[in-house]
Amino acid sequence: MDELDWLEAQSIYILREAYSRIGEPVLLWSLGKDSNVMIWLAKKAFLGNIPFPVMHLDTGLEFPEVYAFRDRYATDWNLNLISDPCPPIEETDPTLPPASRLSARKTLGLKQALARYGFSGVIAGIRRDEQATRGKERVFSPRAEDGQWDFRDQPAEFWDQFTAEYPAGVHVRIHPLLHWTEIDIWRYIARERIPVVPLYFARDGMRYRSLGEIGITFPIESQAKDIPAIIRELESTREPERAGRAMDHESEDAFERLRVAGYM
Repeated sequence: MDELDWLEAQSIYILREAYSRIGEPVLLWSLGKDSNVMIWLAKKAFLGNIPFPVMHLDTGLEFPEVYAFRDRYATDWNLNLISDPCPPIEETDPTLPPASRLSARKTLGLKQALARYGFSGVIAGIRRDEQATRGKERVFSPRAEDGQWDFRDQPAEFWDQFTAEYPAGVHVRIHPLLHWTEIDIWRYIARERIPVVPLYFARDGMRYRSLGEIGITFPIESQAKDIPAIIRELESTREPERAGRAMDHESEDAFERLRVAGYM
């Protein structure tokens, strides 16, 4: 068993634990490379058919290539897709910086969906190596009734023993990819031939390394036109993965404020 086999097996185990121990889970699908890997793993975990809904938190500001990808693969992968519009920016915290306010629409959209559909578990494709605040997460992480996250008060997870029983009103975030790295993701995409949005591949010397909404996500300089070239680029670069995300360059604590309030 090589490293990718081990990562795959652990993530499938987490997905099956979530389904068997969390009453009503939903899987978040951002359409990015990580959440596409998670869809792929969920299909493997449940013999080709994901037994719970998949949700795209739609701000209406995705790139056209992202919407085209969603519409095609929601059908090809036989997904039970929920894609309700997120609340307008006027309903977000006005003290947040501009890009963070746009991102906060997803937090409000998720809270509305939890109330509307009654989900008790939210499966999200975040990784510890993406961003320092995400490095504080657990695989099974409870959220308070108002969606708040207290990273100082989380259950221990020694030897992959997960806590999945919580009081009524609390929902649990489940993170099957928490231990993967960005290169792991691309090596697995290459091995499994998982489709991704074409914006990840360089055109005219630029490509998107991390995908978000129009206006707050920008391409990086790159000549990587295929997956082997992306992997070679990642093996040598010292630039952070989210260098093209405007919200990561706003005030120092903006991302942590979003995460504490319930952002993914």
